[in-house]
Amino acid sequence: MSTEDQTASTAPGWVIRPAAGTDWPAVWEILEPVIRAGETFTWDRDTTEHQARERWFKQAPGQTFVAAGRGELAGVILGTGELHANQGGGGSHVANAGYMVHPAHGGKGVARALCAYSLDAARAAGFRAMQFNAVVEAMSGPLRPGGPWASRCWPPSRTRSCTRAWAMWACS
Repeated sequence: MSTEDQTASTAPGWVIRPAAGTDWPAVWEILEPVIRAGETFTWDRDTTEHQARERWFKQAPGQTFVAAGRGELAGVILGTGELHANQGGGGSHVANAGYMVHPAHGGKGVARALCAYSLDAARAAGFRAMQFNAVVEAMSGPLRPGGPWASRCWPPSRTRSCTRAWAMWACS
């Protein structure tokens, strides 16, 4: 999927693209404090860097991606996301995703762009829905329960609705 073609995935200050192995140090700089705090992700707070890399970097049809700075921010990773099958077997058509943004770049729309990118990438990978399992009460911004992404559906459906609770859905 070419992010250059995805207007929701680009902004004047960044482009969202698949993560490369060379992005890992910057991705770890974002992940580690979030994991250690234990407030917005349900990971073990003692997760090692190796364990985090194995868990965050996904294989197809999943994907790990980054918001990479442009212009004055060229070379800076502003945020990261990943998507994968939520379950195996009969549930493998439903994707799940997670996002983390560097604190210095929060509140600028990076998380919203990562989420939009993941919905497009999941659809392109053949997933038919997106489920967010562990949305914690402490989350703020567009991904918070009741926020603008809490009821996003793709493709729009007149026969199904999205659950608006601690678990958010993008439904088909």
